[in-house]
Amino acid sequence: MAEIIQKDGTWVFDGDALRLTPGRDRNVSPLRRELGELVVPLGALAGISFEQGRRAGRLRLRLRAGADPLLQATGGRLTEPHDPYQLAVEPDRFGVAEYVADEVRAALLLDGVSPDPVDEYLLPGPALPVAASAGDGAASFDGERVRLEWNWKTEDAKAAAGPRTIPLADISGAQWQPAAGLENGHLRFVVRGAPAGTPPKYDPNAVELWGFKKDPLMALVAAAVQARLPHPSAAVRDASPSAAPETAALPEAPKFRKDPAGEDHDALLRRLRELGELHRAGVLTDEEFTLAKQAVLKRM
Repeated sequence: MAEIIQKDGTWVFDGDALRLTPGRDRNVSPLRRELGELVVPLGALAGISFEQGRRAGRLRLRLRAGADPLLQATGGRLTEPHDPYQLAVEPDRFGVAEYVADEVRAALLLDGVSPDPVDEYLLPGPALPVAASAGDGAASFDGERVRLEWNWKTEDAKAAAGPRTIPLADISGAQWQPAAGLENGHLRFVVRGAPAGTPPKYDPNAVELWGFKKDPLMALVAAAVQARLPHPSAAVRDASPSAAPETAALPEAPKFRKDPAGEDHDALLRRLRELGELHRAGVLTDEEFTLAKQAVLKRM
């Protein structure tokens, strides 16, 4: 077992999963406190890195695309204070952080976990019910319907219709975007049959966000809804003209067997090329690339 305890939180790795618990320090963001403890299975990880700084370091997890409804709903826009997959590390614990990262990397290699996208959510999303208030309204979700309520700052045209209830069956997507510069953010629900392109200020299916402290909490509502919608890969399968309905599925990424007997030499060469491409694209660090390459070469 590998464990690191910091003011920012505690990460524990038992070989099968990482348990991420937010700290109680006042600097821990409301989003992370509200989200609570996360259990991230090894199969959901694409990698881990540790970055040293003068005053503090940072452990970062990289999840496989499509594994987490929170990252799906936010499009990777959560910044450092709110990202549950980052941990601030004090200088006297740099060695411990390196050890945790090494243990996770070794497990990923031994289990042959592919960094490729997945076609199902591997994390459950925020617990229900979930609610938040920010910007020009409040949003809540109980597992069956979304409810939007407006405040005195809401544009009159949007507030005139009163509170809005949207059944989950009518929703095809949930999006959260933070305010950036002069551009306001939003929590938006993509509703079937609703006109697209309406600014959040006037959209009855959206809450406009202005860049205040509680804005990230709206991402939890988006993630809870996203977790209960069909996985985005389902749309890719349905749109594929060559996929038969009863057998349509995304191709499974090749995985290495722990027993190397009978492994195809060409498959290993392809894996080496894939690792090189991931390294050049910045998905793998130099160290991760070297370790992965050595593991492949041992099988040849």
